[in-house]
Amino acid sequence: MSESSAPNSPPKNPIRLGDAWRAIREVIADPDRTDQVFVIIDALSGNSGERQFRRFAATPVGRRVLSEERDLLSVLGDRDALHALPPGTLGRVYAEFMSSEQISADGLVAASESGGRDPALNVDRSRFGMRLRDSHDLWHTVTGYGRDLVGEAALLAFTFAQTRNPGIGFIVAVAYFKSGGFPGARKVIREAYRRGRRSAWLPAADWEDLLGEEIEEVRGQLGLEALPEYAEMRSTAGELALKSR
Repeated sequence: MSESSAPNSPPKNPIRLGDAWRAIREVIADPDRTDQVFVIIDALSGNSGERQFRRFAATPVGRRVLSEERDLLSVLGDRDALHALPPGTLGRVYAEFMSSEQISADGLVAASESGGRDPALNVDRSRFGMRLRDSHDLWHTVTGYGRDLVGEAALLAFTFAQTRNPGIGFIVAVAYFKSGGFPGARKVIREAYRRGRRSAWLPAADWEDLLGEEIEEVRGQLGLEALPEYAEMRSTAGELALKSR
C-alpha cells in the first residue's frame, strides 16, 4: 500500500435513511433492481467498509492483492480462459454458472455505478471494494446459493455474517420478512447466516489461485462443504429469462 492511498483518518460515510427507504421500496416493487440494492448498502453501511478494509489489508492475501494491484474483474471477464480450465475446477464451474445464468462479471459493475456508488475513495480502498463486488458470483458458486430470490437472500445473510455491514443486514431483514410465503425460505436464510459465521472469511480468499483448484477442495478449505438444499423461487423477470433460454 502506498502512503497516499492509506490516509490516517478513514473516509466518512454518513447513514442516509431517506435514500435507503426510497431504494428499499423500489426493490420490494421489483426484486431485480440490483442497482437499488447497492444504494441501500451504501446508504446504511456507515464505516463498516473501513473496518473490513483494514481487516483485509492486514491479511497475507490482502497485502499481496494491494501490492500487486490485482484486478479480479479482468480475470473473471476472460470467459474463454475459465472455460478452458479442467472440469470440476472452481473457475470452470464459475464460468458454466455465469453462462447458464446468462450474466457477466461486468453486470454488477453497471449496477453498482447506476446505483450511485462512488468507488473513488483512494486506490487501495477502491481496489478492495471492487474486489468484494466482483467476487459476488464466485460466492454464489462456492456456497451453492443460486440467483433466485431465496438464494440471493441466503447469500446476503451469509455475506452479512461475514462483513457485518448494516446495509446488507437491513436487506436481509426485509427479505426475511417478505419470504414468509415461500415454504422453507426463512430456514434457509437463517442457516445461511450461521454458515457465514462458521466458514472462513471469504473477502480474504485468494480467488486468482483458487480458480484452478477442484471446487470441492476449495469448499473444504473455506469450510463450505455442506451445500444447501432448497426450492428456487424466481421473480417474474427471472422466470421469463429462464424460459427464454
